[in-house]
Amino acid sequence: MVARIRHITVDCKDAFSLARFWGEVTGWPVYPDSSPGDAEVLVAPSYPEPAGPPLSGLLFVQVPEGKVVKNRVHLDLAPRDGTRDDEVARLLALGAAVAADHRTPEGPGWVVLTDPEGNEFCVERSNAEKGTVA
Repeated sequence: MVARIRHITVDCKDAFSLARFWGEVTGWPVYPDSSPGDAEVLVAPSYPEPAGPPLSGLLFVQVPEGKVVKNRVHLDLAPRDGTRDDEVARLLALGAAVAADHRTPEGPGWVVLTDPEGNEFCVERSNAEKGTVA
């Protein structure tokens, strides 16, 4: 027997707003019955496969306390289209902020960003930039 990851849950101050941000980041829709003020909001891909996706989505859960320390778990993102640098610019325009820049002059490296509530995530180069296949 094995377990599957159902959701990655993110504690936050404003579940709806943060879910909308991550919906824009991933291209996944916010659960249709969600509205501002909801304590839990799901952002999930829609998959045509009958077996379902290996990951069902990101669940944002409102909690009273704010973020205090660095995340112990974070997401690593890579653009499907375009470059890492284009993706970083897109995410900054959505409301992300740069926490650390580990890009090198030769091209490799990554950028650590934070979402609007300070949760860290990384943006790596695309497979095309790395010269690898998906």
